[in-house]
Amino acid sequence: MSKDFLVHDDGRTVKMLERGEDNNGKFLLVEHMIIQQGSMNGPHSHPILQETFTVQEGQMGFVIDGEEMMVAQGESVTIQPNQVHQFWNVSEKRLIALHEIRPPGNHWKMFELIHKLEGEGKLNKKGIPKNPLWLGLAWEYIDGYIEGPPRIVQKVLFGGLSRLAKLKGYR
Repeated sequence: MSKDFLVHDDGRTVKMLERGEDNNGKFLLVEHMIIQQGSMNGPHSHPILQETFTVQEGQMGFVIDGEEMMVAQGESVTIQPNQVHQFWNVSEKRLIALHEIRPPGNHWKMFELIHKLEGEGKLNKKGIPKNPLWLGLAWEYIDGYIEGPPRIVQKVLFGGLSRLAKLKGYR
């Protein structure tokens, strides 16, 4: 059963605020509260998803298609499908950001999976699953591609690992 509020060991939280559909289609709205400064992910893109981040408290850094920018409290940034992006917390204290995903894809499943794996000690220091089968599932749930390896390689390698994980009962 899905939880709507995930608390990580380091104090960061991910809270589902709303999931639904409006005139612009299906969406997921979550709130991230991050205490530690630094990277929140590696460079990646989503072929279908559009993401909008609105900073409620603190400041976030972004690189979107090679352009670096800072987003301060009250400001927003929207990442269009296929834009390569990465973001990090540059706040001196905590960061609180709203994150809207359209369409929601598997993003909430990704947040839940990473929370589960972290709680079970199954991630390395960079937050990457140690087990290749969990890595395959995590890759599927990002609804996109990491920057670097060709997409076809990711589809074959990570997609294959994801299918194998599901066959073996990983959930």
